[in-house]
Amino acid sequence: MKELVKKDILYPELSYKIVGILYEVYNELGYGYQEKYYEKAIARSFEKEKLDYKEQLHVPFEFKNEKIGDYFLDFLVDNKIVLELKKGDKFSKKNIDQVYGYLRAKNLKLGIIAQFAPNGLKFKRIVNIK
Repeated sequence: MKELVKKDILYPELSYKIVGILYEVYNELGYGYQEKYYEKAIARSFEKEKLDYKEQLHVPFEFKNEKIGDYFLDFLVDNKIVLELKKGDKFSKKNIDQVYGYLRAKNLKLGIIAQFAPNGLKFKRIVNIK
C-alpha cells in the first residue's frame, strides 16, 4: 500500500486534520457568509476534535525591540500552524504576504490560508524557510 503521508510536509497529521475541518465546515455551511461565522464554526470543530488553538491571537510587530504595530492571527493551532481565513475565489499576493509576515513575526514554519470561495474551499500552505 502506498504511503499517504509525504515525508517532506511539515506537521502532516496536524495540517491534514485542520484541512479536514475546513472542508467539513465548508460542506456544512457553503459559501456566502462573513469570515467571522466560518471562524466560529472552525473554533467549535477544533474544540470537538480537542485541538489546542488560540483565536484572534495578538502578536506585536517589533523593529529593534520596539513595538511598531500589531498582528491578529485568525488561529494559531498547537503553537505550530497559523490558519488565516479569507472569503473570495483567489489567493492574492497580499494575503500570502500577510501570512508569511505572521510566520516571521512568531518564528513559525507553517501557515495555511483557507479561501472560502463560491466554487468550493481552496487552501494554500505557506512555508517560512528562514
